Parts: sequence; C-alpha cells; structure tokens
Amino acid sequence: MRKIYFDITKNNTSAASIGIIGSDADAEAIPAGAVLSSMSIKDKNDEYQRLADEYDIQCIFDDNIPQIDFYTIPCVDIIATDSRGGFIGSVANVWDMEGDAPICYIAPDRECFLIASNAAEFLENAAVWQMNMKPYDGITIFSSKEEAESQLDFVTIDDI
Repeated sequence: MRKIYFDITKNNTSAASIGIIGSDADAEAIPAGAVLSSMSIKDKNDEYQRLADEYDIQCIFDDNIPQIDFYTIPCVDIIATDSRGGFIGSVANVWDMEGDAPICYIAPDRECFLIASNAAEFLENAAVWQMNMKPYDGITIFSSKEEAESQLDFVTIDDI
C-alpha cells in the first residue's frame, strides 16, 4: 500500500477530515506535522498551575507559545512542555481525553518516548509520567517540513 502524507500545519486540517478518493483509494493517508494546541489565558487555573509545579507538565496557553523547530511524521498535537524544553503531545490525532491516541514526549535532543497509551492514562499517572517513558520509534522527526517533503510523497488538500 502506498503511503501519502498531508501537512496538517498549513490549513489546521485534522486527521479525521481527510479521505483518499479515486485512484489513490489503495493509499494510506498519514497526517504530518507538529502543531501546538494552546488554551486561552482565561482558562488558567490552580489545577494547571499544580500540574506545572508538582509534575513539570506546563500546559500551553496563548500568552506563552513555545517555538517548534521540528516536523513530525505522523503528526503530533502538542499540548504541554516541561522545564527541560521537551514537548508532550498526542500521536497522529488531536488531543482528546476520551480518545485512544498514544501520548509521547519529544525531548530537547529530539529523542522520542511513549509516556501513555492515551490522554486519560497520562493524566491518571501525571505524578510519574517521567518514570513511564519508553523509547518510541513510532514518530520520525525531521528538522523541517521541507526536509520531510524531500524524502516522502506529500499531497496537498487540493490534490485530493
């Protein structure tokens, strides 16, 4: 089966909204890119502060948006950072408390770890998330979208 990749960072397109129609019906569509999901500063509260203070899970709010200097295959929906400069996010899907997307940690050196099988498990085990890190090869990290495009078969929404 042919794998084709589509960039979710350009149009903020979710993985669920893409389908392959026509001659590429035998292709597997893979969402690509690292995106930040920030929350309004109006949503800041004591619970988010406790996650930061006690567990080093610093949720991303609109008043403190970190820079992403990498591109991922499949996509990673980043919702938090830690004090070392790493990123926490869901793999190949948007962050969803009821979803089954695995949760990963991308370290500052771009090494990737699996930290939970889904968002609910991650939050249930927030106190020990750093002890649950297992090397994860389910994500390929590129230095840029251009690097990924030079090595993989990308399509645009207009191509579908």
